Amino acid sequence: MKTSLQLSLLAAAIVVAAGAGYYAGKQNHQAPAASVQPERKVLYWYDPMTPGQRFDKPGKSPFMDMDLVPRYADETADEGGVSVSARQQQNLGIKTAGVERKTLNYQLAAFATVTTDERSLQVISASANGVVEKLFVKAPQQFVKSGEALAQLWIPEWTAAQQEYLAVRKLGDSALSAAARERLQLQFMPAEVIRQVERSGKPQTRITVRAKQAGYINKLDAREGAQVAATAPLFEIASLESVWIVIDYPQTQARALQVGSEIIAQSDSWPGEAFHGRISELLPNMETTTRTLKARIVLDNPDAKLKPGMYLNVKLANGQPRTAVLAIPEEALIETGSESRVLVAAGEGYFSPVNVVAGATENGWVEIKQGLKAGDKVVTSGQFLIDSEASLRSALPQEESAAAQKVEYQGQGVVKAIEDEAVTLSHQPIPALKWGAMTMDFSLQSPADAQRVKVGEEVMFSFTMDEKAGAVITHLMPMAGAMK
Repeated sequence: MKTSLQLSLLAAAIVVAAGAGYYAGKQNHQAPAASVQPERKVLYWYDPMTPGQRFDKPGKSPFMDMDLVPRYADETADEGGVSVSARQQQNLGIKTAGVERKTLNYQLAAFATVTTDERSLQVISASANGVVEKLFVKAPQQFVKSGEALAQLWIPEWTAAQQEYLAVRKLGDSALSAAARERLQLQFMPAEVIRQVERSGKPQTRITVRAKQAGYINKLDAREGAQVAATAPLFEIASLESVWIVIDYPQTQARALQVGSEIIAQSDSWPGEAFHGRISELLPNMETTTRTLKARIVLDNPDAKLKPGMYLNVKLANGQPRTAVLAIPEEALIETGSESRVLVAAGEGYFSPVNVVAGATENGWVEIKQGLKAGDKVVTSGQFLIDSEASLRSALPQEESAAAQKVEYQGQGVVKAIEDEAVTLSHQPIPALKWGAMTMDFSLQSPADAQRVKVGEEVMFSFTMDEKAGAVITHLMPMAGAMK
């Protein structure tokens, strides 16, 4: 009996162990089924070319000949950012750079053309009515030395006054002689001509016109045998001891320039040689077509190497170094017109938009006054694609305008009438506003908003509520085009 009892207990233990093993094996076999991923939830469909318009069903885009793209719930990034896989980053060519603390050296780099220094121009005119008897310089652009003879004039009207002066001098009356000499001076008679009359005792009606400075003949208005009037210009002489250049510079570089700043210019005509000068004037008027300011520079011109019309590269002799500032590569900055922003890489393929306050730009770097800290990583390549995707997901900060703050409602209905400023719709219930089905008028932002629909057509529409205009249509399209 004892042996039989032991055998019974042993058999029962084996049965229990086998059952436990079967149960455990069944649980282990069924475990992988519990880890099956659930079906992804679609929030809406959209056309990538017009991401602002959303659709309830898949199908063809009413805007482009392409299928609508689903937007899944698990694609929405938290905290207003965008997640991009490593493979997508490679396909988009996304690159990042660190926010650095740099000392920006604001430097001017410009191009300019040499012109004549107009302060050096000298006009030589006729002293009185006469005739050009002889020209010693007969071509413009000819170089002349100081004191070189230019022309000889015959002035017959000086004869009477000079003879009168000689007659008065013979009388020996000093007062009368002084008065007669003053009369010669009032006729613009040069002092050397008067002295020659006094030395020779004969009238001197011919005068030699000479250059008063070295330079080239900029204008030649005299011809042999031509009659000239008093004060008529005969020659214009320009000196090349110094020359002018006028540079255009953007208003962002205005802080780098001031009157007296030293300038270095170089020309391909004289490789390796530098020409020095200073800013003479900062001209007040802005060029409206290029939105640039102008500065006039006076350059020293030793040996007259620089000629009017030559092309020069211009830069500041010494930039204006500043204390170290936070800076990022210029290509990382996204300018929208109303704000500036960058995309910050937060790790693990996550990118977050950040509004920044940008400062001056120099040598491909832009100063960041607010919004970033040293060590942050910003996107420098492919950021516009991420920016567009973030805008699609409403991840980026929106402009604080009245229009952006309005809630948009959607509905479906049938067009009953179309006018220039309104459309009458017989619409289905609008649950968001607790409206039942009814026929009512909706304001149009523009008559063009209703051009795509016609009376009797079933439409899909969006609208906002305005205190003055009431219900205002924002999107209106045929139901067949929107939902097929």
